[in-house]
Amino acid sequence: MALAGSAVLAIWNGIKPEAEDEFVTWHVREHIPERVGLPGFLRGRRYVALDGNPKYFNFYETESVADLSSPAYLARLDAPTPWTKSVVAHFTDTSRTICAVALSRGRGDGAALMTLQLSTSHSAAVFTQAMQAIIVDALDRPGVVGAHLLQGDPKASNQQTAEKKLRDKADEIASWILLIEAVGPEAFDRLQADLDLPNRLGASGCDEPHRKGTYLLQYALSNNQL
Repeated sequence: MALAGSAVLAIWNGIKPEAEDEFVTWHVREHIPERVGLPGFLRGRRYVALDGNPKYFNFYETESVADLSSPAYLARLDAPTPWTKSVVAHFTDTSRTICAVALSRGRGDGAALMTLQLSTSHSAAVFTQAMQAIIVDALDRPGVVGAHLLQGDPKASNQQTAEKKLRDKADEIASWILLIEAVGPEAFDRLQADLDLPNRLGASGCDEPHRKGTYLLQYALSNNQL
């Protein structure tokens, strides 16, 4: 469905094998509920890779970009719990970007998600207009239920916090992110063939997509479910 708010925190991460079970448990029992309980946070979702790296993708929908730099949120980032310290130290290949929602269309939630990090030399207005045509056409394909274009905010994403220092290296930050939701992963093969998606993206001013992957929904929690 269309995203719940006007901002998204998008995170890709791998996890060292010896910490994976602990990561999955921590994420569901502590971390996502803690985040979704913060002011302005509306929903959190975690996905696992069917095709692509790193293994996990998760994102939080918030009312505004300001919620992702609020005193309440930064206080949590600067005071990680003991469990968070233990798990986050095992993260690998992390990409974390605070984003404004440029476009969001759809109805309902899909079980599968295609992710693409994009970059362009076009202005934000020109690029968003070009991508709107791709999103409209994608939603007309069988099995596709939602499509969202996110614009990264490098200044907000670059804030240094105690939690960020726990990871093995600096987080990658995306310029643009395209998310497409579908009822199942098979819809993406047909989508790419029908739309000639790589050429359509290139014609819209995209450089070669990065972190292209297909992910399956594992867990979702809204603030009204706490």
